[in-house]
Amino acid sequence: MMTLGFTRISVWRNILRAWRKGYQGNRKGEGFILGGLYVIGPENQGVLMEHQEKEFGDKADLRSVLQAVQKVQKAD
Repeated sequence: MMTLGFTRISVWRNILRAWRKGYQGNRKGEGFILGGLYVIGPENQGVLMEHQEKEFGDKADLRSVLQAVQKVQKAD
């Protein structure tokens, strides 16, 4: 995403939202890597949910994460 990511208004909204909630971050390491979240079930169940950040501050929907976690089956 590099510097073009900072030209998006939605990125600035996410930064402002985090700042208002008190998040400061540690400012260490690579600052241009976007993250993601996977819910993976055991054995053949595979990936139940995936979320990849499309821009800085993009968060996974908590309801989707909880629904995916509830689908995880206990391994034998």
